Amino acid sequence: MSEIHRASTTAPVNIAVIKYWGKRDPKLNLPTNSSLSVTLSQADLRTHTTASCSSSYPSSDSLLLNGSPQDVSGARTQACFRELRALRKKIEEQDGSLPRLSEMPLKIVSENNFPTAAGLASSAAGFAALVRAIANLYELPASPTELSRIARQGSGSACRSLFGGYVGWDQGSAADGSDSMAFEVAPAEHWPNMRAVILVVSAAKKGVSSTAGMQTTVATSSLFAARASETVPKRMQEMQKAIKEKDFETFAKVTMMDSNSFHATCLDTYPPIFYLNDVSRAAIKVVESINVAAGKIIAAYTFDAGPNAVVYYLEEKEKEVAGLFKAALGDKEGWSGKRGDAIQANSEGLEKAKADSGVALDLLKEGVRRIILTGVGEGPIKTEENLIDEKGEPIS
Repeated sequence: MSEIHRASTTAPVNIAVIKYWGKRDPKLNLPTNSSLSVTLSQADLRTHTTASCSSSYPSSDSLLLNGSPQDVSGARTQACFRELRALRKKIEEQDGSLPRLSEMPLKIVSENNFPTAAGLASSAAGFAALVRAIANLYELPASPTELSRIARQGSGSACRSLFGGYVGWDQGSAADGSDSMAFEVAPAEHWPNMRAVILVVSAAKKGVSSTAGMQTTVATSSLFAARASETVPKRMQEMQKAIKEKDFETFAKVTMMDSNSFHATCLDTYPPIFYLNDVSRAAIKVVESINVAAGKIIAAYTFDAGPNAVVYYLEEKEKEVAGLFKAALGDKEGWSGKRGDAIQANSEGLEKAKADSGVALDLLKEGVRRIILTGVGEGPIKTEENLIDEKGEPIS
């Protein structure tokens, strides 16, 4: 039997604090504005992917995600395969003794430990893991920045998941997208006490996909152009400075304002796009009440293209922020385990929040399905734990 070549990696989810929305070139996934994100811990949110190839495999490439076969014929996935194969082919041409992996069919198996297509950046982690795993399989010398250009073609925000810590994505200006790549703003260890509590409102798929939503916004929103040309460039500078100086209040304020700006453009789209719902707005109200009670900004909400609230805070404010959500939502799934057990329920803060936020807490109790506790984390990690066995079969 022909040899089965394998390589595996895990890749993280990232949640943007300066949002990417709108494309200047949909085919190449080139954004109309730069963006910036926090890479989250893979202990809590990750995609685990094994890439393999063999001359004994059926002639077509295949991908199994969470046990279900996926269509890999789409332009985005094919662009990633094509570019990675081209890089491998160059190496093979320089060294005739190397196996011709670039000519072999690919078999990929991938697993997420979080809901897919529910506003938790599953495609970002997925394409980052796919590109990194194939790059490892092909033994490519490419840097994360170089690979980010390829991952971007699969899913725009995937380019940011090739780095840990705090990550920017430069929109670039070249027509071919060669300068639209991710870059490290600061590693996780620069500001390691950043934490997040994610309120999972719904695990259902979004009503309007990000791709479709972006195209409609670009075509119809009058707010969109000003956001891309004026608002975001200014906030990118403010956010990078805040991260480098570990200035949480500025980080938090800019995060919330940019989330509001992004969703305002969605609402300004025709027909309007509603990614937030009543439960999302209740989360905003509760975060505002936490900050009022503290007398300064200690918590920041942000929402991607979905209703789930991501609330950033610093570890030293855990009781005031996560503790309040534990007091309110302690019966929800997600509080068990070492991290959840260590959080002290803030019953006193809950009473103040009830007085300040009214029905918001009732809406949260009714609408939040589960909690995810996480924090800033590392980029892709190579692993020897394979999802495909020595015979080329998926490991169930």
